[in-house]
Amino acid sequence: MSYTALYRKFRPQEFTDVKGQEHIVTTLKNQIAAERIGHAYLFCGTRGTGKTTIAKIFAKAVNCEHPVEGSPCGECPVCSGIASGTSMNVIEIDAASNNSVDNIRQIREEVEYRPTEGRYKVYIIDEVHMLSIGAFNALLKTLEEPPSYVIFILATTEAHKIPITILSRCQRYDFRRISIDTIAMRLSDLMKAEQIAVEEKAIRYIAKVADGSMRDALSLLDQCIAFYLGEELTYDKVLETLGAVDTEVFGRLLRQILEKNVMRAVRILEEMIMEGRELGQFVADFTWYMRNLMLVQSSENMEDVLDLSAENLALLKEEAKLVDEETLMRYIRIFSELGSQIKYASQKRILIEIAVIKLCKPEMEQDCLSLAERIGNLEKQMEKGLVAAANLAMQSATEGGFSGLQNTSVEKPELPKAIPEDIRQVIANWDKILSQLMGLAKGYLKKALKSLGANGELLLVFDDKNAYDYVTENRASCQDDLKAAVAEYIGKQIEIQVRKNDTGHSKEEVYPDLSQLIQMEIEEEEF
Repeated sequence: MSYTALYRKFRPQEFTDVKGQEHIVTTLKNQIAAERIGHAYLFCGTRGTGKTTIAKIFAKAVNCEHPVEGSPCGECPVCSGIASGTSMNVIEIDAASNNSVDNIRQIREEVEYRPTEGRYKVYIIDEVHMLSIGAFNALLKTLEEPPSYVIFILATTEAHKIPITILSRCQRYDFRRISIDTIAMRLSDLMKAEQIAVEEKAIRYIAKVADGSMRDALSLLDQCIAFYLGEELTYDKVLETLGAVDTEVFGRLLRQILEKNVMRAVRILEEMIMEGRELGQFVADFTWYMRNLMLVQSSENMEDVLDLSAENLALLKEEAKLVDEETLMRYIRIFSELGSQIKYASQKRILIEIAVIKLCKPEMEQDCLSLAERIGNLEKQMEKGLVAAANLAMQSATEGGFSGLQNTSVEKPELPKAIPEDIRQVIANWDKILSQLMGLAKGYLKKALKSLGANGELLLVFDDKNAYDYVTENRASCQDDLKAAVAEYIGKQIEIQVRKNDTGHSKEEVYPDLSQLIQMEIEEEEF
């Protein structure tokens, strides 16, 4: 016997089985019990919220031989026939593929014949918004004056596309998105019935990803169970199957963005991509994470709104203190725009990387929030610049360095008259030496200012934080390879020191540039 998907196997057969749409179920049951049944209904709502399911239960209830308080008994021949799909009184039509005038004319001809069994002939037209204008006009007359034994149930996910003339002739019912708690409770009950062990945290994550759709939740759960057949389904296994990302990664990414560290932020993205995470889901989840941060900032009592464990909520509150509200709103705007762009993009990774760079560099944008963040960053840099300048002066005095700073002005240190010959050769042939290196190391080292250390070593100074981080973190591919290239070119080993310029001034103002001072003819080489 072939396998039946969970959403089909556990499709509700009675009104009591329907979850999350109590306002609609109660109304329909009361209509049936009081025999105040309408001739046309319009069911509106997002996918997987129960429109077609309730339509079929309603069709059974109005034709049931032994209804119980408005619900079908589920046992009489009429109920059994409708449930198995063999009843001639319930006609399901897919308007997406049957949307012409001729299809509606066929319905108009069929409604002249009374039902062969039961009281009503029920037409369920799914995705009714797909009908053509001509088909809607052809349906209009039948909806206005249908035979007493005919009921039309129109289902749609896009009610705004239906003509007002059709809407005015139907009782409209709006299906709500099903809450995470309701979906999680239903999934837990079904897993107990199936005798499958599933971690509660895993079920709640699937319920959240389903975005209010019970059918989507069951399909996702089915997929995860199939991947780990015979094993307990844990939260980590669900993340791996769905290509999702744990919230701990979001915290790491946020910290790198706040530090304006593009390289490390992109590296976190690279890790997720190599692990096979789904990029569209990452964008949605990171936007949701930032939304939670904003809610935590807005009020102290958000426990009921945020569907998080006590541990994750405490961590979220700590992370919310790292970022101000205006900056967070800019982040959410950028990722919300990205979410609409990435759905049909062929280069999702590039779009995400651009968005992350925008978060790190507000100067790339011209809106008010970005300008405010840029001003705030400049104020912080000015404050740090004074402290850094004072620290550099103290360090120079202690180490017997070049010279200190007076207030915020900087005086370049004087170089010794006798610059070591090996350093002269390295500077004179710098571009030729770099041409022997590979990858990013070559590009980042080219950004360095070449100066002389206190002990006669080659001093490489960086203004660019990303370049400094890369050169220091990738010592083997940068500094060690550079030393090897120098030794091969000039026949001598030299010492290299790497320094980041934190003075608040440009590196050219603080450190003497050997390339400018050494009176040698230096050839610029393109590579």
